[in-house]
Amino acid sequence: MTVNKILLYYKFAPLADPEAIKLWQKELCTRLGLTGRILVSKHGINGTVGGPIDACKAYIKGMKQYPGFKDTEFKWSEGTGHDFPRLTVKARDEIVSFGVPEEVKVDEHGVVGGGVHLKPEEVNKLVEENPDVVFFDGRNAMEAQIGKFKDAVVPDTHTTHDFIGELESGKYDWMKDKPVVTYCTGGIRCEILSALMKNRGFDEVYQIDGGIVRYGEKFGNDGLWEGSLYVFDDRMHMEFGEGSKQLGHCADCGAPTNTFFNRDTPDGTRVQVLLCEDCAAKTHAE
Repeated sequence: MTVNKILLYYKFAPLADPEAIKLWQKELCTRLGLTGRILVSKHGINGTVGGPIDACKAYIKGMKQYPGFKDTEFKWSEGTGHDFPRLTVKARDEIVSFGVPEEVKVDEHGVVGGGVHLKPEEVNKLVEENPDVVFFDGRNAMEAQIGKFKDAVVPDTHTTHDFIGELESGKYDWMKDKPVVTYCTGGIRCEILSALMKNRGFDEVYQIDGGIVRYGEKFGNDGLWEGSLYVFDDRMHMEFGEGSKQLGHCADCGAPTNTFFNRDTPDGTRVQVLLCEDCAAKTHAE
């Protein structure tokens, strides 16, 4: 029986030729039979790929042969073998699209001017020692409907491009003299978000090493994280153990649910909404 896995990773490193890296990645994944999504820019690489465990191990070995990626950290999770329908590898201006490619500076150590990295246990220690700590969600607001850190501030963001406007709106100026812990799924968005926040006058900014994934692996449901984690594959969400707190509710009837479904709006836009199985069935029957 084939064991399938999913790899989540990112690496900030100056890349002189993102197009060449894109072609190499496409060839490597195709040869190994891996599918998923990879973005490359002058700032580095961001990827989620899945497939047989031996292919995943060979992919990691291939990645680490490239000098700029040799110390890339990979997060493993269980896969089904069909988590991603195809392989997509793209070269972009940014590997996380905040819309400010020229503001982001990267050197051999990573993003320049970002927040202080905290290990999961250091997050808890900071909160214990300072009641003024504010958790700031670095994901799209939709994702926080099913899970977030306790009492977290969730900005009104539909895409990553919305963060700059939110930060410059004045709505969060009250946080500028407080310790702020930014968080996101695997940590990549906060590498940049924390730097953008510091550039805009937020004095004491932190980020969680490995993001929600690492924190959840460490503390399960016994820490400061509440609910489920939205993920970008066929699973749609994951939990860090039995008995996780239920935060999500059906947009139509209010029943508890953690599952998002696609729905077309009157103007023809497709959005993801939380629906229970019964309401989802009605939606797709219409």
